[in-house]
Amino acid sequence: MTDNAGKPSGTRGTVRLAKLLRRDLARCAELERILFPEDDPWSEGAFVSELKRGNFYLGAYDAQEYLLGYAGIALTGRPPDAEAEIHTIAVDPEYRRQGIGRALLRGLLSKADEWRARTFLEVRTDNDAAIALYREHGFEIVGLRKRYYQPSGADAHTMSRPAQSSVEESGVP
Repeated sequence: MTDNAGKPSGTRGTVRLAKLLRRDLARCAELERILFPEDDPWSEGAFVSELKRGNFYLGAYDAQEYLLGYAGIALTGRPPDAEAEIHTIAVDPEYRRQGIGRALLRGLLSKADEWRARTFLEVRTDNDAAIALYREHGFEIVGLRKRYYQPSGADAHTMSRPAQSSVEESGVP
């Protein structure tokens, strides 16, 4: 089922997370313009650069392979000194409140946990829903970046989550 603009309408049931495909980068840039109009939305070229750098990006796809959201993380160093920085998590406004953002975050954190990396991110200080989600996943506010988002001048919290490993989480030695 699609609407008259050719995009899926309504909920699509199960969402599949998979490595973000180059063919979907124009859609990512489209979502950036929708989601972040007051700031500096990423262009398709910015996403190309992220993938060329080897950063890890996931897409959230419905049954028709329509991109509903995306998320990316950069990993640096090696355990035990590895660090990860979540660059972005975004979900089409029409598909929010369905657990897609949570699933994307968990996918990124799984990658960070493979590296046993301490993980950082920035989030708008007025984004209470995102801050609550990050806190649920072990993040704490560790700093404030004044006028971080441009050109809006919105402030950002820097949040951090300690390094974890799948061994620690599962309780299996």
